[in-house]
Amino acid sequence: MSLKTLDNSLELLQYFTRENPSWGVRELAKEIGISHSIVYRILSSFEKYGFLVQDHITKKYELGFRFLEFGQIVKENMYLSDFVYPIMKNLAEKVEESVFLTWLDKVDGVTVEIAESSHKIKYEVSLGTRTPLYVGASCKVIMAYLPRDKQKEIISNGLRPFTENTILDEEKLLKDLDEIKNQGWGYSAGEFSESVFGLGVPLFNSENKIIASLTISGPEYRLPEKNLETVLGILQEEAKKIQRYFKQYNNHYR
Repeated sequence: MSLKTLDNSLELLQYFTRENPSWGVRELAKEIGISHSIVYRILSSFEKYGFLVQDHITKKYELGFRFLEFGQIVKENMYLSDFVYPIMKNLAEKVEESVFLTWLDKVDGVTVEIAESSHKIKYEVSLGTRTPLYVGASCKVIMAYLPRDKQKEIISNGLRPFTENTILDEEKLLKDLDEIKNQGWGYSAGEFSESVFGLGVPLFNSENKIIASLTISGPEYRLPEKNLETVLGILQEEAKKIQRYFKQYNNHYR
């Protein structure tokens, strides 16, 4: 396989998203700008090894179970279930809201662990959800600790609105990021999802580089401003336990 073919193959996979989980050969070829015969060969190869599956009726391709297997291996190698999840579960029970561990992956935040709220009405996100760093507390508290040139690079790639509360002005966003870094935590309301709050704190590796965030999230009405300081204190205490773990096992968290 040539490097060009490998590049095309890996780029092609990135088009399988939550918004567009299935693709036909010709529509994907048109979208990516590659010959449909090349796309067909790539998709067929991925299907052969279980990375994609084809619907026999629509003839469209979707991600296969091999990625689920790989995702579980990654999670196990991070030892999240053994140590981090119990802390998150304890936190979720204390604050009675869902708790999310969001990992930095280039210009996105990826949800890698979840401890759900016991409430029937709660904010739900699936494992593996990928979100731009410029929106919502869980991601902005990560972006706040990136170098300024990296922040501006992310902004220059474009800011799209998720709700009417998404910050789209560069100057305002940078000021917000500075404030988050200065205070050591971030709060957002309705930026990523309507009427949903996020309260997040950063997590670092042994080299004090930002790698993740721990965030409490739920319906906005359940966290009035008068309770913010109390909930933040609980979040920060539990985050310290996870932080110590990340710094201890520095080979896994770089």
